[in-house]
Amino acid sequence: MYAHIKGNVEEIYADRVVIEAAGVGYELVCSKMTLKRLCEGKTAKLFVHFHLSQDSIALYGFFDAEERAMFRKLISVSRIGPKVALAVLSVLTPSDVALAVLTDNTAAFDGVAGMGRKTAARVILELKEKVDAAETAAASAGSTANTAQDNGMRAEAVAALVALGYDGASAGRAVASVPDCDRVEDMIMQALRATTK
Repeated sequence: MYAHIKGNVEEIYADRVVIEAAGVGYELVCSKMTLKRLCEGKTAKLFVHFHLSQDSIALYGFFDAEERAMFRKLISVSRIGPKVALAVLSVLTPSDVALAVLTDNTAAFDGVAGMGRKTAARVILELKEKVDAAETAAASAGSTANTAQDNGMRAEAVAALVALGYDGASAGRAVASVPDCDRVEDMIMQALRATTK
């Protein structure tokens, strides 16, 4: 229904923002991370998710398309609604969520209000096949990267494994398990060995 809204930021509240576009004030519910990046009186563009439930109709706003995409993945998990999904994205970036899924790290969700370890485990289980190769590459690169070179090498290694037929999650886990290497070829070889163990 709506792809994005661009307009003047009129008011910022604890969990939502009002943006005026073409004379209409749109109220969008947002994560804390998105709200921190907005300034009253400035122009902003937010990506939008329209949500209809038995109890309410709401517009959710996101600073970028990646955050919206992860929100949609989160609400696809059984018994995870928009409120919990936004709570996750108020604490973790989309890459952080992808990395937690990639590494089976339920502890990453400890700071999320209203989410216990059992719920975190369910999120990880149900998102395993939904976290795509690009997110996995970014997550695995960010997980151990101390330098830009290492970031690029890990992303390249994940892409190589995906090209060889491995799914993104398996490729990301294999690359994340490999220590730093001087050459991407060595990283790929070690990751391949890790997948056969």
